[in-house]
Amino acid sequence: MLPLSSWHEMKSSFTKFAGVAALLLLAGYAFITLQGPQGVPGLMEKRRLIREYEKKNADMVRKIEEQRARIGRFSDSPSGEMEIKKRLKLVKPGEKVFILQDPPSPPPSGSPSQRQSP
Repeated sequence: MLPLSSWHEMKSSFTKFAGVAALLLLAGYAFITLQGPQGVPGLMEKRRLIREYEKKNADMVRKIEEQRARIGRFSDSPSGEMEIKKRLKLVKPGEKVFILQDPPSPPPSGSPSQRQSP
């Protein structure tokens, strides 16, 4: 049998070896995990998407404000109502709409219809 002092030395060295091995395994696991799709590359992709969505959101907010300003211009002026009616062809109940057509343009000079036949 081993003397007691050498038993403690062997137990101590085994404990150190087991601790180092556990740390190496943990470091290896962390390295592999951080390299996967949920690790650093995934985090970078998510940050890129967030920046892209924030930019799109800011563009949409700007467009909405432009549309609100445009709507405000149309609703504040009487000519705005006419513009809306022209574009959307809207008629309020009880209104009468007259559609005027331009008269036909005269044919260009020298056309066969204006020449007199012999």
